[in-house]
Amino acid sequence: LKLIKNGHKQWYQRRVRGNVDMDQVTVLDKFQSVLLLSSKLRDTNTDYKDFMIYGDRLMNILAEEALARIPSVVPKNITTPTGVFKGLQDLRDRQICVVSIIRSGDILLEAVRKLVPGIRVGKILVQRDEETVDKKAVLFYQKLPKDISDCYVMLVDPMLATGGSLICAMEVLCNQGVLPSNVMFINLFSVEEGLQNVQERFPEMKIVTLSIDDYLNEEKYIVPGVGDFGDRYYGTND
Repeated sequence: LKLIKNGHKQWYQRRVRGNVDMDQVTVLDKFQSVLLLSSKLRDTNTDYKDFMIYGDRLMNILAEEALARIPSVVPKNITTPTGVFKGLQDLRDRQICVVSIIRSGDILLEAVRKLVPGIRVGKILVQRDEETVDKKAVLFYQKLPKDISDCYVMLVDPMLATGGSLICAMEVLCNQGVLPSNVMFINLFSVEEGLQNVQERFPEMKIVTLSIDDYLNEEKYIVPGVGDFGDRYYGTND
């Protein structure tokens, strides 16, 4: 890949992991707080109430970090009482819209809404067809702001397994005029297979995740993962 700087050609090696373009993916697994809270979530002995508490705390961390990574956040020298600090500022020049993939995505949506009161909200309901081998994603419902094509979209869902639900949701957004480069997908747990599937369709989309797990099992669940996030969070697991 080629970069042009001050009239000179410069070359750099794009970061990859397997077949995943890591220049488009931010992984937050180096934070000690993320490791501790995600360990509690993953534990099969964590009950419904504690799972909800730890899940909400992780969502808050993820939401803060994602908001700090939208394109309008740029470097700025900040004058302090005793000097100058090389910091950041948000030059937000357009509306942000947060879109959840129902139902688990609503948890992360609320974490973003607490930090940005009045943010535009959209909803997309996609469910896996458990009767199919590849767990094909099926669209059931969508409700989006009329001007969503003018917004920067934060698309949220805790899990990225095969990528089918995310691809389906992205097709909905693109049909409404949203450019993939104006979308950031935010989630807790991913796997390379799902990331690769999504990037084959939407290579310009940014992704912020807490962890890239090992693989998908035969039922297309993330391993080690957390099981069914929605069922464990809402207490609807058998």
